[in-house]
Amino acid sequence: MKVLAHIREQYSLSLGSYGRPRMTMELKEVGLDVGEHWVGRLMKINEIKPVRTRKHKVTTDSQHRLGVAANWLDGDFAADAPNRKW
Repeated sequence: MKVLAHIREQYSLSLGSYGRPRMTMELKEVGLDVGEHWVGRLMKINEIKPVRTRKHKVTTDSQHRLGVAANWLDGDFAADAPNRKW
């Protein structure tokens, strides 16, 4: 299959980082008339998956020793006038 050969070539040239959207753009630049869903389906059937290069960074410290802030509103969000309860 001509499209699959191009997908494999572009995948190896991108060092495995191209997913469905960028792969579709590359194939269209080569001159192939393909849709994004078709490219995604071909990649999925042939187990061609992009490699994630960045890991998720955890920014929440759940083990802190600080106390929990006081609940001043206690669920009462109705204000008498504007800019009273923030």
